[in-house]
Amino acid sequence: MDRLTHDIFNLLRNEAIFFISLILAVISCFFVPVNMDYFNYINWDTIILLLAIMIVVEILKNLAVFEILVRKLLVKIADTRHLVLFLVFTCFFSSIFITNDVSLIIFVPFCILALKKVGRDDLIIFAVSLQTIAANVGCMVLPIGAPHNIVLYTAADIPFELFFMILFPYILVSLVFLAVLSVFVPKDSIDLPQLSKIEVSRENFFKRVFIGVDYYLLLTFICLFVLIGNLENIAFFSSLFGKWIVGNEVLCGVGLSQIISNVPAAMLLSGFSNNYAAIIVGINIGGLGTLIASMANLISYKILAREHKEFKIKYLCLFSALNVILLIILLGVYFLG
Repeated sequence: MDRLTHDIFNLLRNEAIFFISLILAVISCFFVPVNMDYFNYINWDTIILLLAIMIVVEILKNLAVFEILVRKLLVKIADTRHLVLFLVFTCFFSSIFITNDVSLIIFVPFCILALKKVGRDDLIIFAVSLQTIAANVGCMVLPIGAPHNIVLYTAADIPFELFFMILFPYILVSLVFLAVLSVFVPKDSIDLPQLSKIEVSRENFFKRVFIGVDYYLLLTFICLFVLIGNLENIAFFSSLFGKWIVGNEVLCGVGLSQIISNVPAAMLLSGFSNNYAAIIVGINIGGLGTLIASMANLISYKILAREHKEFKIKYLCLFSALNVILLIILLGVYFLG
């Protein structure tokens, strides 16, 4: 395989969601002729807000702000249970502000490194599984915690505090779930060795910031907005989705997320229903479950598979089991609420 073919293959594999969205958007254009209304399909507030958040996050990443803070706190930990708890809740709190995806990109490798340093590779699968759940829960606290919540927040146009209160019961129950699972981590003493010094380069800082922005994610959003806008203007799909979604927003959010992930599911549901409270619940708890229910789930899996290929099957089994259990519990909270 030559270099160009290899690069194209990697691009298609790494940005599969973008290319699928692009193809579907182009196909939909054959049914709704291209016109100026296409610009109105796109929620530009979402695009601008997401771009601004990604720029801020890239600045923080390049300054290693969170990693420096975490390392300063890490030296105070004396046993394996508290180490795992610290690594898990680092993902929870950081995902509130820097999105669940970025939180896992930064702290899953850090978790693997820390557990290797203390000779506890046996805890990696469990810790990364909990980190992923914690990131998906932490992103519920503020609307800026995940791309799907940015979509729903701008579409619903509701206050931060109302957004939080809608999801508060599910956040609380999920935190209890994580705390209970932490009991299964042995409380063995550790002596954390000195970690390598973090080098923060100021060279070409702003260039690195803008290069690091995920422009494919922005383009994916635009493609999905066009696709959903066209579907709304095709009588058959408009009628079909209207019948399925309206009145069943939570179950549709959960179900669609398992198949197409929660970002496209959020955009689809918000295009056919105004019951944003139900959509917010369905899409957020729908990020739990299958590996593709949330992009954050795939990020953790890819990092772990790259570092430890031998852990892939065990991780998939444990991750899926824990996610399905929590998803069932949260659906119970919804139906009993």
